[in-house]
Amino acid sequence: MGMRWNRRELLRVGLGGFTSLSLPALWHCRAQAAAPPSERTAIILVWLRGGASHLETFDPKPEAPVEYRGPFAPISTNVPGIQISELLPRLSQCADRYALVRTLSHTGGGHPAGSLQMLSGDPDAQDKRVPKYPDWMTIANYLRRGHRGDLPNSITINPIDRYDSFTIAGPTYLGPAYAPFQVLGDPSRPDFQIPNVGETNSSQRQRLSSRVSLRTSLDQLSRQVDQQGTMEAMDYLEQQAVNLLLSDKARTAFDLSQEDPKLRERYGMHAWGQQCLMARRLVEAGVEIITTEFDGPLCGRVANWDDHAVNHHVFDALQFRLPVFDQAVSALIEDLYARGLDRRVLVVVTGEFGRTPRISHVASSGGGVASGAAGTVQPGRDHWPRAGSMLFAGGGIQTGQVIGATDKKGEGPISGKVSPEDFLATLYRHLGIDYANTFLQDFSGRPTPIIREGTPIAELQRHA
Repeated sequence: MGMRWNRRELLRVGLGGFTSLSLPALWHCRAQAAAPPSERTAIILVWLRGGASHLETFDPKPEAPVEYRGPFAPISTNVPGIQISELLPRLSQCADRYALVRTLSHTGGGHPAGSLQMLSGDPDAQDKRVPKYPDWMTIANYLRRGHRGDLPNSITINPIDRYDSFTIAGPTYLGPAYAPFQVLGDPSRPDFQIPNVGETNSSQRQRLSSRVSLRTSLDQLSRQVDQQGTMEAMDYLEQQAVNLLLSDKARTAFDLSQEDPKLRERYGMHAWGQQCLMARRLVEAGVEIITTEFDGPLCGRVANWDDHAVNHHVFDALQFRLPVFDQAVSALIEDLYARGLDRRVLVVVTGEFGRTPRISHVASSGGGVASGAAGTVQPGRDHWPRAGSMLFAGGGIQTGQVIGATDKKGEGPISGKVSPEDFLATLYRHLGIDYANTFLQDFSGRPTPIIREGTPIAELQRHA
């Protein structure tokens, strides 16, 4: 007897990477959408979970007092006058293809609050367990939902979703249909695969294809809920499931073995390098909103960038992970330019905040990679939302520049301060979204702006 596919089974089998569908949540998927832009621009966000030290990456302070200054020297880049950490030699040779913002500053001192400020524009300085506002990825996916392709239009590789027990990103009142498709696992592993993408069994293809019109079996449900505005979201989710199950293009886009081995090695045969390579393959295949999180074993003992002395010897940790970071990010930038994607695709590298300029010395809570044995007093840097650095590449922006400046100790901006909502406005501008006049209905039905204040970073705008 042939297998029968109903809507519930299709979603269960085909959407292993999606948040499970919930009708009560979808009742609230009622927003006033901006028209999709004519130019299909895209964004790749590389997220440094835990917050990277700006002083050991893009804002070195060699003249700071010894209690602030780390052991690493700055090096010159291929753009006269711009220096970055000596731990980033590959990035130093392509500085003409990116811009640095050294003055990210906000009030979210905890990981959840800092992440929510950056990803959704929530101005609250206090940590909260779940987001109040949808993240920018969900908003962009919702507003661009007219896009139809073989692949979901929003994909997260090693998802940006949690910090310990806190949820730092999510669709909230837009509903799970517009959350990113999640790619889990290490794409550098030889056995890496994504289940149920590009199903090759011909009989199953035929059965699925014959039931793509499942709506006919749900006419009664449709009549009951159409007035609630949920059917569009359900159909959007279902269509993505069917496309992933049937599409050869989707299977090919995720298949890194099709890349030249030399290029794979240039990115690095490690998780971060192959995450970036997959992001490039996906954007080339038409995906427009891609995020990838850099964390895990490549960070050191506690698997993130949260370099308190109790977690890591901060300088050992950065010396351990930055060569991998340098290889992956520089390869992504160079590859996008080599393929002519540098105007359409904007690459952004950031975390939730920087690290304290003053070095602390505290006993380690446990030994491991980049951390001394428990009780060993070692240097660390703590949370520092007052100053942080971001990298922007591609996107048709004005590259080869540094935007803003911090004081001589790296403690805070002295010019060109950039807020999280300025950051988000910059992303929305690249995607052609009217950030100042787009409102989404929240759970109570109240129109809510996608950002409350903030303007795009003016210096990034290329002038004709």
